[in-house]
Amino acid sequence: MTEKYLYIYNNLINFTRNKDLYKSLSREDKFSDRLTLFLLHFAFFLKNFKNEENKNILQEIYDFNFRQLELSIREIGYGDQSINKKMKDYINLFHSMVSEIHYWNNLSRSQKIEKFSIFLSDFNKIEDLLDYFELFNDNLSKKTLNSYLKSVSNP
Repeated sequence: MTEKYLYIYNNLINFTRNKDLYKSLSREDKFSDRLTLFLLHFAFFLKNFKNEENKNILQEIYDFNFRQLELSIREIGYGDQSINKKMKDYINLFHSMVSEIHYWNNLSRSQKIEKFSIFLSDFNKIEDLLDYFELFNDNLSKKTLNSYLKSVSNP
């Protein structure tokens, strides 16, 4: 993989590090919370740039991001068997997210909150997270994939 995919991965990590995202969490945040928010960011990213022209590059970005996640899980100290199970769970979670937000722009606010509730059950103020992701989605739609390949955007 080339370094350009690292920019996108780092962007998504930076968005996920936004402390405001965790204010409504009813407990101390964990790796799994950060991973869930990372995967939501990534799902919106793919949703916005998915088209026939970007198909191959998005597949490479997908592969790169999940390889990076696997490395992160290894660094935490999980063993090979645990990693395989965890990665399968995370990939299934991600595909579920992608499926739920596929028609995001056609959903009502209450439908969007319902979708978020599936993945963010430990967050008290899902409305705040919805507002954040609405803005994130809107900002993604105003940029090109190429702009993310060439630089690091600020969250």
